Amino acid sequence: MNQSMKIYLLSLLLFGGGILLVLHYGNALYINTQFISTPISVGSFWDTLQTTFIKQLSHPLALLLVQIIVIMAAARTFGIFISKFSQPPVIGEIVAGVLLGPSLLGLVFPEFSALLFPKSSFQNLHFLSQIGLLLFMFVVGMELDFDKLKQQTKASVVISHISIIFPFFLGTILAYIIYPSFASTTVTFTAFALFIGIAMSITAFPVLARILKDHNLTKTSYGAMALTCAAADDATAWYILAIVIAVSTSTNLLMSILMLIPIVVYVTVMLFVVKPFLRKIGNKIDDTTLDMKITTIVLVVLLTSSLITELLGIHALFGAFMAGVMMPSSSESQLKERIAPRLEYVSLLVLLPLFFALTGLRTQINLLESQHWIVCLSIIAVAVIGKFIGSAIASRFMGISWKDSFAIGALMNTRGLMELVVLNIGYELGILSPILFTMFVIMALVTTFMTGPLLYLIDLGFKKH
Repeated sequence: MNQSMKIYLLSLLLFGGGILLVLHYGNALYINTQFISTPISVGSFWDTLQTTFIKQLSHPLALLLVQIIVIMAAARTFGIFISKFSQPPVIGEIVAGVLLGPSLLGLVFPEFSALLFPKSSFQNLHFLSQIGLLLFMFVVGMELDFDKLKQQTKASVVISHISIIFPFFLGTILAYIIYPSFASTTVTFTAFALFIGIAMSITAFPVLARILKDHNLTKTSYGAMALTCAAADDATAWYILAIVIAVSTSTNLLMSILMLIPIVVYVTVMLFVVKPFLRKIGNKIDDTTLDMKITTIVLVVLLTSSLITELLGIHALFGAFMAGVMMPSSSESQLKERIAPRLEYVSLLVLLPLFFALTGLRTQINLLESQHWIVCLSIIAVAVIGKFIGSAIASRFMGISWKDSFAIGALMNTRGLMELVVLNIGYELGILSPILFTMFVIMALVTTFMTGPLLYLIDLGFKKH
């Protein structure tokens, strides 16, 4: 036995024995009735263990950790499962969130659902999911390469703009029809119609990019065109959404116009102050390093931008998106390539599944009655006509072949996560009721799910001809 082991064992015996002696004489001197020994049975032990477990589970931190574990496992499992059917994993993750809510878990196991997702815990899930969305929207903003958007062809400009304005128009018509039945008395028709319009106009740029990559369509002419149009769609739609939120939260038209002034000031500062500053910061990194100082500066810009837009009343997510857009382009710096992967892992794997779960907890399919399903099918039909048919016809008018036009339409009809972000904003503002929110979530799932099969059918149909 070497010297260090001898010292170690001697220390254990000496000090361990000393602790036992202190406890013995302390208990003899200070009698405490609560430690008087009582007979212990196996049954009482398990009862005590169960009571302790339930008591500790009610603690906010323990409950949140359990929720994160369950949500991450469910989201990842369903994401892997749905990818086996050539579908983007985000569909499976959204479905997992819906199944964890009152639509299935709450319906089949109400007591377990109430224990796992008590309403008192929604606030914690909401805040964590919002942090995840901020990081995600920042990455989305970074992925929009405005150097390429500036080089858009006339065709892509026409297609992207028609693919927004046409479904927006159909959305306002739909709002006119369903407003009396589904809008709250506190929501004006203008706010309701504008929000339904923007919900119909969204294309999920990140999900579309993933679909193109999974199907090896990135280098095809229609794939490149759809990606460019979707990027322009996302950029335009988020600016329109900021205006819609400002109008929706204002008391009258004049106030809505006045509220646009600080928004314009904010955008101007971001373009002419923040963007050059980030470009200067980006030039300081070399091929291998991204130190903590630069990462901290970028995160402070992201959070400050989000805070400002939240204070302006146009939601923190728009500020995160704008901060991402302001990042220097890939041709100017490697800052995007260095920082994006670090944020994506935390956002996509841990925090975004919480957002899917929260969306699922707000989605109550069991509330839908027969007449609601008719309206739901109408919403899906309007969404498909607006995006799929609108984009396809616009593409054809620009001289693109029918096959590629239909393929572009199918891709532009993809909504996915971006649609859920918009819907949750509408829900939190009180514009969308729980029933209408549920119907739009179903629409987002259906239109995203149908992208892969539509591309297959289009390819099959034109091969026969």
